[in-house]
Amino acid sequence: QVQLVESGGGLVQAGGSLRLSCAASGRTFSNYAMGWFRQAPGKEREFVAAITWSGGSTYYADSVKGRFTISRDNAKNTVYLQMNSLKPEDTAVYYCAADLVPGPRAYEYDYWGQGTQVTVSS
Repeated sequence: QVQLVESGGGLVQAGGSLRLSCAASGRTFSNYAMGWFRQAPGKEREFVAAITWSGGSTYYADSVKGRFTISRDNAKNTVYLQMNSLKPEDTAVYYCAADLVPGPRAYEYDYWGQGTQVTVSS
């Protein structure tokens, strides 16, 4: 089992920045690829970003490319999502997830956090 706890969400004005954190416990964190997903009200959960176990490769949804950065610190068992130039359409609950292989499909991930709300005001 891997337990994931997100933090860092909040209310920010358009154009602002937030950094989300996801702290992992349980099985060896460095064995797992990590992903960030988000879900807005009335919408399906969508892929945001993913990172391999080593941090050597990262993947982004087109909608966040150039604005968001995923990173990880295996010594701290934590993955981050730096979000810059935020837009109102980024408003959603953000979830981190763990799996052995990174990918954009939510159903491929075995472990999920409880989510953290990000609200971007215009």
